[in-house]
Amino acid sequence: MAMAALRREGRRFAPLISPRPMVAARSSLIPEEQAPLGVRSISTQVVRNRMKSVKNIQKITKAMKMVAASKLRAIQTRAENSRGLWQPFTALLGDTPSVDVKKNVIVTISSDKGLCGGINSTAVKVSKALLRLSSGPEKDIKYVVLGEKAKAQLVRDSKKDIELSITELQKNPLNYTQVSVLADDILKNVEYDALKIIFNKFQSVVSFVPTMATVLSPEVVEREAEAGGKLGDLDSYEIEGGETKGEILQNLSEFQFSCVMFNAVLENACSEQGARMSAMDSSSRNAGDMLDRLTLTYNRTRQASITTELTEIISGASALEG
Repeated sequence: MAMAALRREGRRFAPLISPRPMVAARSSLIPEEQAPLGVRSISTQVVRNRMKSVKNIQKITKAMKMVAASKLRAIQTRAENSRGLWQPFTALLGDTPSVDVKKNVIVTISSDKGLCGGINSTAVKVSKALLRLSSGPEKDIKYVVLGEKAKAQLVRDSKKDIELSITELQKNPLNYTQVSVLADDILKNVEYDALKIIFNKFQSVVSFVPTMATVLSPEVVEREAEAGGKLGDLDSYEIEGGETKGEILQNLSEFQFSCVMFNAVLENACSEQGARMSAMDSSSRNAGDMLDRLTLTYNRTRQASITTELTEIISGASALEG
């Protein structure tokens, strides 16, 4: 008897009540035309799925931060020790980026992997600015690119200026032998009057400084020494053995380049891991904030769904009584 009365009441109010807007009200995250009839918890299900995705991303970023911290500790000591290799060359041959030469080679050092903030973009910006400052009539400027990220950015608008590109440098643990072979390959494949190495010098986990080191060719060093200035003190040294001054300068220039490259690669690797630690820490905090907002949205949606159901039950009971 009661079921028959309920069916009569449903037929009486059917023309006045449309079920689709009610589903749309319960499911604020789903478009009205996509919300299936009779499904009450679809909004909370969507929010739960998104919360699960954010939690998984947060786990990955925290793990990547720990891995970067471990790698940083392994490289930092070696980078600090390598600074003593190039300092004697700076005292003897100087570091003179303002010397006017015709053939400049810009060696840009970057990483092969991303997710490390703007460290690679900074090196590329400095390299492009140096290219603009050094360009002019009768000037030949080329790029030597180390790392996939700098290569990907420079290829877009400076592909014709890239003389040599080397990737997967950090696939194996860095050592002086590996870098010296790399430096020898660069010297054999490019003609230069000045090599200008662009890298990020490590200062702390949250701080790195874009740095340029200059290595002059033996001919330029000898020319500048004869002209006086900062390199004029070279004539005060006595040469022992059968080697000439040009041969000694040639050996010194090659050794200086390999030492500067070794330090630059280690400094940039430290800066990369420090920047990745900072980036992953920020990502983890952002994921936590997003998770808090999604939890609040889930609770509100669930409460709204419960309130709607209670309202429908009370309205139905009142209709039956009336």
